[in-house]
Amino acid sequence: MNAHASLARAGKPLRVLIADDEPVARQILREELELRPDIEVMGEADTGARTLAAIEAGRPDLVLLDLEMPQMGGFEVISRLRGGPYLPVIVVVTAYNQYAIRAFEEGAIDYLLKPVPDARLTRALERARELVDTRAEAAEALARLQEIAGGAQAATGGRPGPRRIVGRVGDEYFLLNANEVLAFQAEGELVWIVTARRRYLATQSLKAIERKLQGGSFRRVHRSALVNVDHVRKMAALSSNRWLMTLDNNQEFVVSKRLARNVREILSW
Repeated sequence: MNAHASLARAGKPLRVLIADDEPVARQILREELELRPDIEVMGEADTGARTLAAIEAGRPDLVLLDLEMPQMGGFEVISRLRGGPYLPVIVVVTAYNQYAIRAFEEGAIDYLLKPVPDARLTRALERARELVDTRAEAAEALARLQEIAGGAQAATGGRPGPRRIVGRVGDEYFLLNANEVLAFQAEGELVWIVTARRRYLATQSLKAIERKLQGGSFRRVHRSALVNVDHVRKMAALSSNRWLMTLDNNQEFVVSKRLARNVREILSW
């Protein structure tokens, strides 16, 4: 059963928040959405701050988010979403931001270019339905979108945002900054994300996480462990090719002989 069918049979319309500072733009989207029986427009917002408040209060399934809003634009709204028991699907709406369009295409993130064609809106809604039914994928999509937002802010003179990692605790998904992660530790098929405060279950394999974070501060120190070298507090030699590594949270890792070169690279810094 596809996501569209499952939502329709369950009698649950896709709940949509329209966030745009232009009243005419909001009206056009609302009128188009209200023609669709499986869509519920649960609200509108005309600033970034009101968008965040509406997301927290109303918990929409989907936010159609304009990038250009006063005081707090769409990119900043995206960057402030941290996760928890609820994460919306975000579809960016833009009139002219060419950097954003290139970034979204490269990251396979959905966007709508104003004026929004009917067929394009339909495809975006179908994709949103799929993500609503797969919360882990929705969280990963939002994590990629936050990375794009960070890149866009850097391109306009801001600081680039850190890579995002999705962690799960029970049924809740959290968007973590990679720099707050001390280590990733595999236990069988499970991968744990270790931070200073708690552990989360990762939504990706250790190998996929290593590829994603390649070129950053993470190094493989064991076949089942990936460590953030910025959080290494102490290292002690156990033998000529084996080391005991202690992290900021006092967790210890024995570095395997095969990966001792990674440790020597750390020591050379």
